[in-house]
Amino acid sequence: MKPAIPNRPLTVVRAADIRMPDHTTPLWLVEHLWGSGAVGVIGGAPKCGKSWLALELAVAVASGRPCLGHFAVPAAGPVLLYAAEDSPLHVRQRIEQLCLARTASFATLELELILEPTLRIDRPHDIDRLRTTLGRQNYRLLILDPYVRLQTADENHATEVAAILATLRDLSRTFALALLLVHHARKSPGDAAGQALRGSSDFHAWGDSNLYLRRRGQELLLTIEHRAAAAPPPLSLALAQDPLRLEIIRHTEGTTPANTSLERRLLAALADGPAHLEQLRTAVAARKQSVTRVLHTLEQTGHVIRHDHGWQLRHT
Repeated sequence: MKPAIPNRPLTVVRAADIRMPDHTTPLWLVEHLWGSGAVGVIGGAPKCGKSWLALELAVAVASGRPCLGHFAVPAAGPVLLYAAEDSPLHVRQRIEQLCLARTASFATLELELILEPTLRIDRPHDIDRLRTTLGRQNYRLLILDPYVRLQTADENHATEVAAILATLRDLSRTFALALLLVHHARKSPGDAAGQALRGSSDFHAWGDSNLYLRRRGQELLLTIEHRAAAAPPPLSLALAQDPLRLEIIRHTEGTTPANTSLERRLLAALADGPAHLEQLRTAVAARKQSVTRVLHTLEQTGHVIRHDHGWQLRHT
């Protein structure tokens, strides 16, 4: 008889010994919409703009331009997309329209498409090929659209769904990337957006960041949900023409973005001339991290510029 091999103990560590992230590591992939390295779902009934919203996120991350023309991207990087229901030419045309709308360079955009006729995330061979592909590039975001075309499992079977979602989370952790899964909701959803997702409740529980779209008349209501951060208020969106893109119509319930007042104070402080970060932080009485985040947003939207003398208004 062969001697029994002792069981290898589990890896453990004291909580205090867990290394804190570097202060330069962004908490957000897209500020207030998607966490850095987060997995999650864009959910909604058919024809609610889910794929458009996924492409908005893809173009924003790949280009560094604000998503929906508003939400800043702290650290842009390459994006990998698999669109199971649309032809590559159709996807290209949509991306080109979004680049035009967001003043992003289409020719240099780091957004790559998987061109395989099928990709099954419940098949080990396909997952192995996906792992090999992800290992060739330092992708910031992987988008899989939609879930129903990516597997043959019963979406109501909790065990089967949990196994697939666990595989996707493992990909996210292994390659340090965010992962976005487009998934359908029921046509007549209830009040709770996450509970309206089709199939197992594991879809809702799995997501670190989840976005839900619901049609309301001619508008689309976007509800945002995060596991580890406060959610901003819902947004009303509409699909605008020439070029085609999603546009924010208004923040619901009379609310405004959380950074609006700080943006105004920073712009007012810069009206007197260029200023360094510490001067601005003192002038607006805000934390350095918040001031830095909003200044980068204002830079990306073209309101301010940064140079050797600090920050200044673009049009002085």
